[in-house]
Amino acid sequence: MKSEILRLLKESDDYISGQQMCDRFHVSRTAVWKAIEQLKKEGYEIEAVRNRGYRLLESPDIMSEAEIRSLMDTEWAGKNIVYFDEIDSTNNRAKELGEKDGAHGTLFVADRQVAGKGRRGRVWESPKGISIYMTILLRPDLIPTKAPMLTLVMAQSVAEGIREVTGMETGIKWPNDIVMNKKKVCGILTEMSTEIDYINYVVIGVGINVNQKVFDEELKEKATSLMIETGAPVKRSALIAAVMKHFEINYALFMENGDLSGLQESYNEMLVNRGKEVRILEPGNEYNAHAYGINETGELIVRTQKGEEKHVFAGEVSVRGIYGYV
Repeated sequence: MKSEILRLLKESDDYISGQQMCDRFHVSRTAVWKAIEQLKKEGYEIEAVRNRGYRLLESPDIMSEAEIRSLMDTEWAGKNIVYFDEIDSTNNRAKELGEKDGAHGTLFVADRQVAGKGRRGRVWESPKGISIYMTILLRPDLIPTKAPMLTLVMAQSVAEGIREVTGMETGIKWPNDIVMNKKKVCGILTEMSTEIDYINYVVIGVGINVNQKVFDEELKEKATSLMIETGAPVKRSALIAAVMKHFEINYALFMENGDLSGLQESYNEMLVNRGKEVRILEPGNEYNAHAYGINETGELIVRTQKGEEKHVFAGEVSVRGIYGYV
């Protein structure tokens, strides 16, 4: 009920009486008062005026289940939220629920991770109060070989969500790094459990640098945050809701086609590698090539210096810009 009351307060420019809330949510005045007091303790500035009711004056950057629920505008993606103030890894918790028949679309969110994971076992820096760490649990009716394409679906959704919330130009470094001004703001990690011809579940973890003000020497040349790029704080819960909204739309297109053909054009428009010279780092083989964009299965189409067209698969291959990160 707390998230429903919060949503109602956000949607109204006027006072809402306690009786209106009682009637709408079929609860007692005491229950309404308790919910309002809980919201105040979480940091919401709510004005209470006798004979008029309650009015929301200020909604700071609060990360909570109630806040995220109050902003979510989806049918299934992120409708069920599992929130932690601190956790080892949202991917770990999502996989645990995946093994226990957890619902498709369940979203795990943490204010801080102590054992966040990146690609190839890298550690993802996870300070408290400034970033987004979230993982969605999916149960797609797909053959396992198609699951890696979901990483690109999420990449496009994150880029679109950031653009919506910040209004800033946002791109994708193939296959799934989100970049602003040639620096990384988001990493995505997809893990899955499969049988030979069947997917048990897929989890897609997303880490977004939101309100960091500085990075250490090792990271500052290739990492940035939304706050650094926009010059202003960004509300994390609003961004989570925006990403889930776009993901639900993009996921439907992906499942309808069974590949990325419905997203290929829009993904390529955001692809910062497109039209650039890149270096392909395959195991035991490195070469320079010109990148043209992705095909319908998410492979990067490149042409080598010898004129040979290749389709590069993301699994064991790294692509770098010839001049810097992208």
